[in-house]
Amino acid sequence: MKQTPRLIVIVTLLGETGCHNLERSRSVDDPAVAGRTIALQVCSNCHGVNGVSVSPMFPKLAAQPREYLVAQLTDFRAHRRADPNAQKFMWGFRHLSEAQIEQLATYFSSRPPPRATLGNSPVVDVGRAIYMTGIPNRSVAACSACHGANGEGLGETPRLAGQHADYIVKQLMVFRHSGQRPRGDPMKPVSDNMSAEDMRSVAAFLQALPAPSASTDGHSTARLSP
Repeated sequence: MKQTPRLIVIVTLLGETGCHNLERSRSVDDPAVAGRTIALQVCSNCHGVNGVSVSPMFPKLAAQPREYLVAQLTDFRAHRRADPNAQKFMWGFRHLSEAQIEQLATYFSSRPPPRATLGNSPVVDVGRAIYMTGIPNRSVAACSACHGANGEGLGETPRLAGQHADYIVKQLMVFRHSGQRPRGDPMKPVSDNMSAEDMRSVAAFLQALPAPSASTDGHSTARLSP
């Protein structure tokens, strides 16, 4: 019985050590927690450890441009992204510091790009045509002009290659609502002039678009399996 106080002290100290171990913390409102730790212990629940989500409800973040991820996390923190799923899943990240945002963006942008998922060939072919050349008679610009011929994205323009088709369609619908994705306002006239079938076709093409591979001349190319 005389050792009981000592045991209590030891247990208390161990408990405090566990609670304050920042490398095992799920707290997203503590600026001392590294962004990589948040990525692995919090973001991975929806987006996957390597940024390749299983559910199409959540986008694949792997190999997204770092600038794009910084911009989106900044908007989530400021509650500028107001679409329903942004409010439901991301508005809780309002306490992220600048350093954590940079670290999260660096982590996910450095992950290997997601693999392509094969789709219905005729639908993919239609989507490829829209992506590469647009729909001129409806003032729909070619997606490749901003997102790249291989869907790789650049700067604040997201990577689309290998993304969940359902997620792409969902975001195209979000763009129709002004203010829900402020940085996406230039997409509103594009999405307004696309039919649901157009959206599904482009999304199917992008989901089936593989990561670029190095060609013999040193340039990157992307090929779809026949």
